[in-house]
Amino acid sequence: MDRAKVTLPLLQEKMRQGQPITMLTCYDYPTALLEEKAGIDIILVGDSLGMTVLGYSSTLPVTMDAMVLHAQAVRRGAPGAFLIGDMPYMSYQVDVREAIRNAGRFMAEAGCDAVKLEGGRNVADVVAALTRATIPVMGHLGLTPQSLAQLGGFVAQGRSAETALRVIDDARILEEAGACAILLEAVPPEVAQVVTRRSGVPIIGIGSGPHCHGQLLIVHDLLGFFEAFTPKFVKKYADLNAVILEAFRRYRADVEQGAFPQPEHCYSMRAGEGEKLRRLLEEKGLA
Repeated sequence: MDRAKVTLPLLQEKMRQGQPITMLTCYDYPTALLEEKAGIDIILVGDSLGMTVLGYSSTLPVTMDAMVLHAQAVRRGAPGAFLIGDMPYMSYQVDVREAIRNAGRFMAEAGCDAVKLEGGRNVADVVAALTRATIPVMGHLGLTPQSLAQLGGFVAQGRSAETALRVIDDARILEEAGACAILLEAVPPEVAQVVTRRSGVPIIGIGSGPHCHGQLLIVHDLLGFFEAFTPKFVKKYADLNAVILEAFRRYRADVEQGAFPQPEHCYSMRAGEGEKLRRLLEEKGLA
């Protein structure tokens, strides 16, 4: 039986009831089907697909067209999840009108329930404008991958009192601007705890400890399906790389040794058609 659609009021009620919210990334239809069956609350079509799916060294090259295409596939596979489209680099930083136009594509073309964008007080005007345009927005604070050049790499944030206070203040500013939820990435648990305690919207953590209203992992990290690097905060629930690699090697060996395909993998001609084909080949001198 199909589950009830996950909506923003439902997520807010889970937050008020102290029920943990589950969130995973997803980039394709087959994985979306499984996340839907598993009952994941929120699915993020993250610009992390630039690294996990497209093979870039960062998220920066990802385009709006690519994000919308993947979001459409995920929505088809997970109609019940709360679907969030990740605004890619330079899709919202140039001006507010362009941000609304790009965010609107996620909503109209892909059927997303919200969009996500990175930044704090510097994007508060964009969050407010999108909210006025009836587009729900999840904020993203802490380690923001689109700002790697400024951050100096994949470095945890909020580890000093001053930077921690900035994260806490930015969370308040985003909420006041209209953000419907906030993602905290790679900040110390005690900082996330303050943000969560003060917040009136769901706070989702990725590498930010146990005190948030919910948790996010990159699906390729969770499945052991991404080898470039593994963040400290990742818990691997499977090692798909090993499973898939072994399957590929067995297939190669079977083909090279003539063990595949076998008769059970082949189609047979209809009764009498084999003899008819033999006669036709003889007539044409092809036998």
